[in-house]
Amino acid sequence: MPKSNRKKSSPIIVARTVALARAKRRKPSGTTVVMLGTGMPRPDPECFGPATAVVYDGRVFLFDAGSGVVRRMAAAGLSVRGPEATFITHLHSDHTLGYPDLILTTWVMGRRTPLQAYGPVGLKKMTKHILAAWDEDIHVRIEGLEHQTTTGYKVAVHEFDVSDASGGVVYEKDGVRITAIPVIHGCWKQAYGFRIDTPDRSIVISGDTVPTNTILESSRGVDVLVHEVYPESQVAPEVRIGGKTWPSYMREFHTSDIELGLLAAEAQPKLLVLHHIVRHEEDDDELLESIRDAGFEGEVVVAKDLDRF
Repeated sequence: MPKSNRKKSSPIIVARTVALARAKRRKPSGTTVVMLGTGMPRPDPECFGPATAVVYDGRVFLFDAGSGVVRRMAAAGLSVRGPEATFITHLHSDHTLGYPDLILTTWVMGRRTPLQAYGPVGLKKMTKHILAAWDEDIHVRIEGLEHQTTTGYKVAVHEFDVSDASGGVVYEKDGVRITAIPVIHGCWKQAYGFRIDTPDRSIVISGDTVPTNTILESSRGVDVLVHEVYPESQVAPEVRIGGKTWPSYMREFHTSDIELGLLAAEAQPKLLVLHHIVRHEEDDDELLESIRDAGFEGEVVVAKDLDRF
């Protein structure tokens, strides 16, 4: 028999196709994870800054606000008047560059009430400086011919400091509970992941972190674990500012594919979604192979911007 020339689909492509098809069949009133931005600091036209939406029964909850977040919300068909609430994992620039956009554009697009923003200590200071930086813009939009509201640009900042390893509930309303999970992200004094529980699904978003027991325990048996990752094989000193300590930085701030495989093998999420992948080359199959070799045999997907799970 002649051999077929058709290439076999990568297992990771098959898994992604299955996961996306399942999301399309989900009831509109159910819970969907929307990957608005899956990128990292290196500019990539295909991957906007880190931002993930969890949508339950039309209610939008936003986690992180990377660059281009409002345009990605528009592309995903989500309201550009803003989410019900926003949650910031930590104050690194790549996770907050879209925060001014979120504050101001949603106001210009019709938001009338203050944006509800939850995050670590320092978010109030950041918000204050953003509003001061755009003070002239705010004045012209209110006093000029746009006649914008005097309330929609404001932000109700809810800072929290959760040190308990089991995490702490920071938001609970009408069936949605959101728990902040303390994580370790190098020398950041505060960094968090989040667990979202709705009536029909459980989701954990890791934020930026090394592998931690807090994420492990919060992720046991969840429907979806969205976790950052880097390929261990690509970590080496680089010829640039800070390049000599790059391997140390990665191991103290982030989670390798091998480490994630070990964590997922113990936690056993129903779906593992990889995002914020810190790498130089596109090799999704290598990530999958490393995660499999570490022991996780469940469903794994490399997320792309605007994917829904």
